[in-house]
Amino acid sequence: MRIGLFATCLGDTLFPEAVKSTAVLLARLGHDVVFPPGQTCCGQMHVNTGYQREPVPLVRNFAEQFGDASIDAVVMPSGSCAGSVRHQHEIIAERYGDAALRSGVATVKAKTYELSEFLVDVLDATDVGAYFPHRVTYHPTCHSLRMLRVGEKPLRLLRAVDSIDLVELPEADACCGFGGTFAVKNADTSTAMLQDKMRNVATTGAAVCTAGDSSCLMHIGGGLSRIKSGTRTLHLAQILSSTRTAPHVLTEAAR
Repeated sequence: MRIGLFATCLGDTLFPEAVKSTAVLLARLGHDVVFPPGQTCCGQMHVNTGYQREPVPLVRNFAEQFGDASIDAVVMPSGSCAGSVRHQHEIIAERYGDAALRSGVATVKAKTYELSEFLVDVLDATDVGAYFPHRVTYHPTCHSLRMLRVGEKPLRLLRAVDSIDLVELPEADACCGFGGTFAVKNADTSTAMLQDKMRNVATTGAAVCTAGDSSCLMHIGGGLSRIKSGTRTLHLAQILSSTRTAPHVLTEAAR
C-alpha cells in the first residue's frame, strides 16, 4: 500500500520524532510511505478559533497534496488533525469552496486515518512487533475519543507490545485542558484541568504517559516536567516503532 504521511504542524516544528516513528512503523509493516513536500497546516487552528474562510487555501492545498490517485491512504499521528480533515474540511468546502474543492475534499476524506485506526481498521494489525519494557499509561485525547471514536484501538495496540507494563489511567476520558487556544484564552481553567490529569498520571506510577496527539502530550509533558514528576511523555507511534533491535531512547537508556 502507498501511504501519504501528513506531518502536522506540531510534528514538523516541535515533535519530529513522532512523525519519523510513524514512517518507520509503516515501512516496517511493508508499506511504501511517501511525504508530499508541499504539505502545510490542515487549517484546524483557524477553524477552531472562528476563522472559517481563511483556511480555504490550506484545505485546497491539502486536497491537492494528498488527492493523488496513487496514494491509497493518508495517515497522520494526530487525532485532532485527522478529525479536522474528515469533518471540518467538508464544512469549509461546502460554505466557501467551489465544485473542484468539494470533490477534492471528499476524495481525501475517504482515505484519511489517524494512526491507530489505520493500523487496526485498515491493516487489521494489533501486534506490530513492538518492544517497550516500561510502565506506561495512556491518555485518550478528546478529538480521537469523541470525534473519531477510535475507542479501544490504541489500547489494543499497546496491550500487544512485548514486555510493556500497561496501567489504566484513572478518569482517562477527562480532557487534559489543552484544547489549542483554549489553554491560552482560559488559562486558569486549563491549568486546573491539567492538575487533575497530572494527579491521575502520578497514581499509576508510570514511567511514560502516551497519547495519539502531540498537542496533548506537550501540555501534559510540560506540566509533568515543571513538577519534576519523573514521568515522560511519548507519542504512541514512538512506542509502537520501538523494537529490540531498534529501541527507543528510553529503552536504550535502561540497558
